[in-house]
Amino acid sequence: MAVEAAAVILAAGQGTRMRSSMAKVLHPVGGLPMVARVVANVKKAGLDSIYLVVGHQGDKVQAALPDIPCVVQEQQLGTGHAVDQCREVLAGFKGPVLVTYGDTPLFRPETLAGVVEYHNQQQAAATVITAHMEDPAGYGRIKRDAAGRVLGIVEQKDATAAEQLIQEINTGTYCFDGPLLFQYLQRITPDNAQAEYYLPDVLPLLIADGYSAAGFAVEDARESMGINDRVQLAEAEAILQERLRRHWMLQGVTMIDPTQVWLDDDCSIGQDTVLYPGVHVQAGTVIGRGCTIGPNVRLQGTAIGDGVTVEQAVLTEARVGSETTIGPFAYLRPGAVIGDRCRIGDFVEVKNSTVGDDTSAAHHIYLGDAHVGHGVNVGCGTITANYDGRVKSRTTIEDGAFIGSNSCLVAPVTIGSGAFVAAGSTITEDVPPEGLGIARGRQVNKESWTKRRSQGDPK
Repeated sequence: MAVEAAAVILAAGQGTRMRSSMAKVLHPVGGLPMVARVVANVKKAGLDSIYLVVGHQGDKVQAALPDIPCVVQEQQLGTGHAVDQCREVLAGFKGPVLVTYGDTPLFRPETLAGVVEYHNQQQAAATVITAHMEDPAGYGRIKRDAAGRVLGIVEQKDATAAEQLIQEINTGTYCFDGPLLFQYLQRITPDNAQAEYYLPDVLPLLIADGYSAAGFAVEDARESMGINDRVQLAEAEAILQERLRRHWMLQGVTMIDPTQVWLDDDCSIGQDTVLYPGVHVQAGTVIGRGCTIGPNVRLQGTAIGDGVTVEQAVLTEARVGSETTIGPFAYLRPGAVIGDRCRIGDFVEVKNSTVGDDTSAAHHIYLGDAHVGHGVNVGCGTITANYDGRVKSRTTIEDGAFIGSNSCLVAPVTIGSGAFVAAGSTITEDVPPEGLGIARGRQVNKESWTKRRSQGDPK
């Protein structure tokens, strides 16, 4: 359900500590650029009016999120200055404005929705998301009165000995009354060592003028984690993976060793499916019920039916029916559509091809640009020669055909229903239904040839 609130996501910084040619907010967490994950979380929280403040590599950030309106911060003059770039696009907006960062991808949608709801309940001018930390060193401390109202935020360098004992810290994410936010942004000054306009400086001005400030404490302090370097990137990934694994295990998925299963959050896994170590389930993948996946399997944008076994294989943008076995060491490339009760065995590669129900391609086979019918047997060493150096052509193998081992089917060619291709054949012409195709040189045996050869007779 949409929430009557706007969101401003700050994503203009370079992120020099990442030591990367790519903008920090474009580094992936859980299969998505971290800024895209922030946007996704804000959307799931029910906020529809979302604005992205971009700067460094702004064109690339915009390209990653083409549906999100972007505002450019030409000069990075601080967080307050960044938010102020949204003054025009939010002119006339009377509701609350959530301000968060493109490098804090771990805030749950429930947390973001919760702070907006709490802000409205408290009728606050500003609400800050806070967290409790055992070691709050380096963070701004939240000062509250006896009634729990926020009195202000004290930075580490300015805190007294008593204030440094406070364990409730400022996460840097806020919900403001929209009109008041832009009114008070005009009053902050760059009176600091960096000569920048800081968003937190709005809070003491509001409080001094008698407006109320609230604090919304997040349950898990790790949600507020910002990513500044590769170490923190890995830590954030580990936290997200822990969440995703727990979610799917509670939905009835078995993980033999959860620490060796990697998941993107845009995927689905059916009950009673077992994931072995070394499994990576990437975005867009749907796995049915009762499957056995792994060890050492990568699934990307792939749909798998019920009761499927996949072992030591890579499947990319493929479709697999139910009760089919894939692997070990199989490779299903984009456009591979495999039916029910099939066997796609070891060292079999399928690309842009359909394979009908009850068909077996057991080992060392290449099926490219092919249509293979139901109940077909494709023998070991068979390939479809689909490319002549200029164009790609299709091979059709109709229902019930038998392709002998070490056959080469040179496209375009059709093997009719119930037809038989003799082992070792290179087929360049259609084989009729129920026919036999043989395309190989006649065998000639020369008696005592090796003996004569050893005596110097080459014939």
